[in-house]
Formats: sequence, C-alpha cells, structure tokens
Amino acid sequence: MKSDNNAFPLVSLVTVNYNQSVVTFEFLESIKQISYPNIEIFVVDNASPNDNPDVIKEKYPYIHYLKTEKNLGFAGGNNVALPHCKGKYVLFINNDTEVEPGFLEPMVELLENNSDIGMVSPKIHYFHTPNTFQFAGFTPINPITIRNFAIGFGETDQGQYDITCETGSIFGAAMLVPMRVIEEVGMMTEVFFLYYEEHDWAEHIKKAGYKIYYQGKSLVLHKESISTVKDSPFQIFYLNRGRILYARRNSKGLNKLLSFFYMNLLAIPKTAITYALKRRLDLSRAVCKAGWWHFTHHKGLFSLPKLQKD
Repeated sequence: MKSDNNAFPLVSLVTVNYNQSVVTFEFLESIKQISYPNIEIFVVDNASPNDNPDVIKEKYPYIHYLKTEKNLGFAGGNNVALPHCKGKYVLFINNDTEVEPGFLEPMVELLENNSDIGMVSPKIHYFHTPNTFQFAGFTPINPITIRNFAIGFGETDQGQYDITCETGSIFGAAMLVPMRVIEEVGMMTEVFFLYYEEHDWAEHIKKAGYKIYYQGKSLVLHKESISTVKDSPFQIFYLNRGRILYARRNSKGLNKLLSFFYMNLLAIPKTAITYALKRRLDLSRAVCKAGWWHFTHHKGLFSLPKLQKD
C-alpha cells in the first residue's frame, strides 16, 4: 500500500489494539478500500491479555506489527510506533473506526497547503447511528472548569458542517499530525494513560505557534464505547484524573488557582455525592480516588517525551 508518487506524501497510519482483534480486522478491511495510494500501517498491540493479537499480522502480513510488554495506555501505545514511522504525516486513528474511501486526501491537502496547521481531525459520525455527528470540532477548553463541547454532537448530518475551520481542540479518535511538528514539540505525554492526553497535546502544539483544524470534507465512523465500558470505575477514575491533570499542566496564574478550588471543592465532591445518591458507590469511590491521586503525585507530570527516530 506504498507508492512512489510524489504527489501523495507518505502517511504513517498508527492504530492500537487491545483485546479487539476482530474489531481491528474490520478497521483494516476499511483501510484497504481507501483511495490514498501512499501509506504505511502500524498496528500496536498494547499487551492484550485475553486475545490472540498475532492473528492480525497473519491476516495482514503487509502491516508493521508491534507488541508492548504491558498496557501503556492510549498515548503510550501510539508513541511506540513513532520511532519507526517514515511518513511526512502521522495519522493516529482508533481501531474501533471505519473510514470513507476518500477521507485522507482532504486532510493531507490541508496540511500540505498550510504549514501553520499542527493537527487536523475529520468529521466523526457514530457508526451505529447512521448520519449522526459525534464531532464537528470542539469549543475551546475552559481553563477553570476544564470543560468543552463537541460541535454538532447528536445532530443529523445535513451538510451543515462540511466546512474547513480552526477548532478549539483535537479529537483523538482520528488526528493527522505532521512529523516535523512531533519532532519539534514532542510526543503525547503518557502520564494521562487514558483521556485528555490528546487535548493536552493539542494545547502544547498551539503554544508552539500552530493551529488546530477540523476538516469537514473527511469522514470517519466511530464505534463508540467498544474500547471502554461506560460508567465503569476504570473509566470514571481516568476521566476525572485526566481532567484535573490537564488543569495542572495547562492552566496558569489565577486560572490555575481557581481551577484547583473548583475541582477540589465543587466538581469532585459534587460528582462523588451524585454517584453515591444513585447507589453507585463504586463510581463514587473512583471519583474520590482520582481527586486524591493529585495530592500524592507531583513529580514527572509536566513534560512531553521527545521523539527519538530509529
């Protein structure tokens, strides 16, 4: 699936598998149908404990197949592939997605023509709810509440977001990033493990002087909630932990102080009490555990790992 056609710069496609070989099969079948002629594919198995991920390489021998010794989380799993990538651009894309055949060209063209853009995400629809938006860009993240909103969420696609525009943040399910930006700014930090790491990365890339874009001419279909069970203690812990960690890493001055008080005196207690009243003590404990984590962890939280190429 590689070409020498200089009109199509090489794109390194990176996806992470965790206990989902069949889902990854479906993703790779979708990728086989794309019209972009110059890609290399990396599948990183993130130490799947209940799967036989080696069948992925057996079924698709042309891919680059990498295995980790332990689950490194979202950022860590993706970062494993980066030293091996030869592409001018890197497409980080969830294995629980399927794509339209022509989805890649508009994003590559956008980056080729605009050197000040550091990341771009496509239009995202829900796979199991046809023609329904999950993402058409983000509003900016509030530096105090650490909340933002997905533009178009839940709307029926009637062409209203077939636009190309700057956006408040990136969507980690599918994001195209120039390799030169990764080499300059650094890779995603692995301290989050899950949730908010792509927003943190986007913030660092913006601070380096680049813009974050939404490309409504590209479409990806997302099988939401396959990777993580909704309302599980695992999910709730990392969501709340990641939200506070994002504030610690990115809010400054008075905003950082206000965010600290908002998170610890309002958001965390309110969320924990709400779950307790719903008799979900497991989720209430997960929220409290996330809040406490930040009082006990202080070192190694604020840098981005640098890319060391092979």
